[in-house]
Amino acid sequence: MAKQITKPFGEVQNQAINIISEGTIIKGDISSAGDIRIDGTLNGNIEAKGRLVVGPKGRVEGEINCNNVEISGYIKGKIKVLELLNMKAEAKVYGEIVAGKLAVEPGSVFTGSCSMGSEKPENEPAKTK
Repeated sequence: MAKQITKPFGEVQNQAINIISEGTIIKGDISSAGDIRIDGTLNGNIEAKGRLVVGPKGRVEGEINCNNVEISGYIKGKIKVLELLNMKAEAKVYGEIVAGKLAVEPGSVFTGSCSMGSEKPENEPAKTK
């Protein structure tokens, strides 16, 4: 399921969507330049340049590092999201969240710590020793 996008000067870029189906169990790390959807189980880390979707039956135990994440399932571990982390009503998240923006629907469960925004706020003065 890849669609091709034509970029300026005739370059072609494949936009792949990687799907881990329900009933599939993966033990190991995943790295992708495209989007990932998990409806099965992953025991490992995920690094993706695109978007990660964890479906209602999806389970991830490990570290996540993506541009955008949408969670409807279960995640245990550290989540680092550059842009938007969207927790749907069915989401269950246990661990640390570092996100640019966070959207949480009523009914979702989150236990852990969360920091939002850039690493250092723009108006924060520089630290001196």
